[in-house]
Amino acid sequence: MNRLNSEQQTKVVAALVEGNSIRSTSRMTGVARNTITSLLLDLAEACADYHDRCVRNVRVRRLQCDEIWAFVGAKKKNVTPEQEKAGWGDVWTWTAIDADTKLCVSYYVGDRGKYSAYNFMCDCANRIAGRPQITTDAHRPYLQAIEDAFGTEVDYAQLHKIFGAPTPDASRYSPATCIGCDMKTVMGNPDPKHVSTSFVERQNLSMRMNIRRFTRLTNAFSKKVENHAASVVLWFAYYNFCRIHQTLRVTPAMEAGLVDHVWTIEEMLDNVGLK
Repeated sequence: MNRLNSEQQTKVVAALVEGNSIRSTSRMTGVARNTITSLLLDLAEACADYHDRCVRNVRVRRLQCDEIWAFVGAKKKNVTPEQEKAGWGDVWTWTAIDADTKLCVSYYVGDRGKYSAYNFMCDCANRIAGRPQITTDAHRPYLQAIEDAFGTEVDYAQLHKIFGAPTPDASRYSPATCIGCDMKTVMGNPDPKHVSTSFVERQNLSMRMNIRRFTRLTNAFSKKVENHAASVVLWFAYYNFCRIHQTLRVTPAMEAGLVDHVWTIEEMLDNVGLK
């Protein structure tokens, strides 16, 4: 870490957040792969601490939550019991996006079970001021997790998308066609006009495009869950504070009032306290 100057660190981070793998980043910057991995882990720790301290008491009117799938080492169906103990298999990233500012309020890397849902929603509740309207998909663990985290101080609706049967000529990786949506009010009085998960799903696409470990049908997947989580932390720090949103014309952090200007990557390294 101490061998890289600020300019080298900036070049490495810029390559990583634009969807390059560790190996391609090494070829582009001339920095050794192990050094890049060390920088990623140290920077992720600093970014996570900064997010935990500074993304607090955020005024959120409409919160959209979703989960995005990836895997570490191998897909769950191909993992041996020994590999599963080492952290290999399916991994899910839970994300919560403010529909107005596009700020990522919270993220959580884990499985898709009720324990992860509980931790994720409790973290959301600890960061949000006021009474938000929350929209999720029909994933069952959200029901108890949101009640435990927010109590009755929330307007909550689920949006269940209905997919048709796959056509015979559909390719293996083609998604089924969405033929309708079913809205269910779970708690409070959510506004039907704003029951949507479109923004958080669009953010999931950005993750697929800008985090190489999430790219399908490549060999760039993570081999360690710690490295996978670190890439998620780095992406959201960059997304919130450095990446100008195409619609807002500012960063999500600026729109939410957390900062007053667009951060450069070098500023992000300084502000999060990377040593």
